[in-house]
Amino acid sequence: MFEELSARLTTALRRLTGSARLSEDNIRESLREVRQALLEADVHFRVARDIVKAVEARAVGTEVLKSLSPGQQVVKIVHEELVTALGGESQPYDLQGRTPRVLMLVGLQGVGKTTLAGKLARFFAKRGNRPLLVAADTIRPAAVLQLAALAERAGVAVERGGDGEDPVKVAERGVERARGESFDPVILDTRGRLHVDDELMEELRAIARAVPVTDSLLVVDAMVGQDAVRSAEVFAKQIPLGGAVLTKLDGDARGGAALSLAGATGLRVRLVSTGEGLDSLEVFHPERMASRILGMGDVLTLVERAQEAVDLAEAEKTIARVREQGFTLEDFRAQLGQMRKLGPLQEIIGMIPGASRVAIDGDAEETRLRRIEAILNSMTREERREPSVLNGSRRRRIARGSGTSVEEVNRLLTDFHQMERMMRSLGLSGKGARRLPRGWGLGRR
Repeated sequence: MFEELSARLTTALRRLTGSARLSEDNIRESLREVRQALLEADVHFRVARDIVKAVEARAVGTEVLKSLSPGQQVVKIVHEELVTALGGESQPYDLQGRTPRVLMLVGLQGVGKTTLAGKLARFFAKRGNRPLLVAADTIRPAAVLQLAALAERAGVAVERGGDGEDPVKVAERGVERARGESFDPVILDTRGRLHVDDELMEELRAIARAVPVTDSLLVVDAMVGQDAVRSAEVFAKQIPLGGAVLTKLDGDARGGAALSLAGATGLRVRLVSTGEGLDSLEVFHPERMASRILGMGDVLTLVERAQEAVDLAEAEKTIARVREQGFTLEDFRAQLGQMRKLGPLQEIIGMIPGASRVAIDGDAEETRLRRIEAILNSMTREERREPSVLNGSRRRRIARGSGTSVEEVNRLLTDFHQMERMMRSLGLSGKGARRLPRGWGLGRR
């Protein structure tokens, strides 16, 4: 996420943090690089100009130039101005008003509104609500079926619209059903177009007149850069918007849309979609995102994801079992599964402070983890629980089944043996732990 922008800004600011003394000249030289990095990241030119102008006005002051660590002061100022451009202080996303509260999703075709509707339903369901999805996009082929499939995966109810049915009637029927069956909120998946036109806007206004819309969210593809600004400006003129949602943020290496929306239009980003799973929807935190852009990490989001991904009761059982019986490949496989729930490895690395300055190829490590998972999944449960049974023929079978090599299987077993031995020496595995034959790793064939 934002890898290109982060790398450029980190390089530009590193010269300042490494200087014993700063002058107006070297500050302005570095800020020219910052401005160039922002423009190349497809940040709207007004936003890039305002960020650099604000940083320069503060950075050339006496307080910075005479401070003990002027370079760090400038980085602090850049961080604060990025937070301002991203929308300021974090705000929770809570719908207010009489129930059933109605949330209408609007946006161009292809930005991911229908998928986002399913994620929003899951988002509210996890908070204890009973959301109702309403398929008000009755024109796009299979849109209703797609929303119904997402509703089933999310474990929520859906009100279907018929092919070509008036979307206003579908929305009215959905809200009436929500009142009768105590659903809340109602999430309206509306139609999109490749371009904004009068017919689309009139349809959205008609829905807003027919049902009591509590909030309207503009759905924007994070990878379109400053085109998001033009889309937001057109929609905002026609429909009252409560904020924006950025989709596909995990694939955005530049960050143009995220940095441009609030700064150029005043439209606050409320939520962000960071993956394909239904659980990959998060509240947008400007200060955390600014820290990630500057390579400072995002420990709070990492902790929150870990809290959601880890079942504490199951983890306690695993710890008790490991202490009593020892650490097995079955436990290792389960821990890998838990880690995968946190998100792509490259994204996790970006949340660790200072990790951006370490030469870690997240994509290569992601590939290696997938191959390890394939090897573990190709083993039987008996083999994962009793690795000592893995003779040469079994290893060859596992290599064929996982699409890897015998050498990779051997390497995994050797690494696991070292891990198990270390845990035993630290007292993490109890006396009941299984003792593996000496040299069972690469030695056995």
